[in-house]
Amino acid sequence: MSAPETTICHATLVPNQRRETFLPTLFGRQHLIIAENTLYNLMGLLSPRDYGGGFWDFYEHEGKPLYLVPTSRPRYRITCETNGYEGDVSAGAAGIIATLFALSHLSFKYESVLLAEGYSRLYAFAADHPEASEIFQAID
Repeated sequence: MSAPETTICHATLVPNQRRETFLPTLFGRQHLIIAENTLYNLMGLLSPRDYGGGFWDFYEHEGKPLYLVPTSRPRYRITCETNGYEGDVSAGAAGIIATLFALSHLSFKYESVLLAEGYSRLYAFAADHPEASEIFQAID
């Protein structure tokens, strides 16, 4: 008898020609600037020793926007003062953490189906991520 097969969902890097539509599709046009600033500021708070700005990659799953990933380092030290979490995660996991925080924060401030759907979609995706344990500890 063979071992049960496990499925890991993979996100796809958004190509350059579609980058301009990613953020409005994830956050909504009316929240675009606020959402982008919120995400980058949250990353600075979550990783003050490692994050200092820079370029971000955008990822989607099944054609829907999913999360952003900072590209200045391969790993980030994350500290969450609200729950005591401290850990070292890949850039991808750091991006998922920051994007989940941003979507959550914004959904409490603004009534938006896009924000709620984006959070739910990313949360479900994160459950199959190799660093799911770290991601969920950070956002708990």
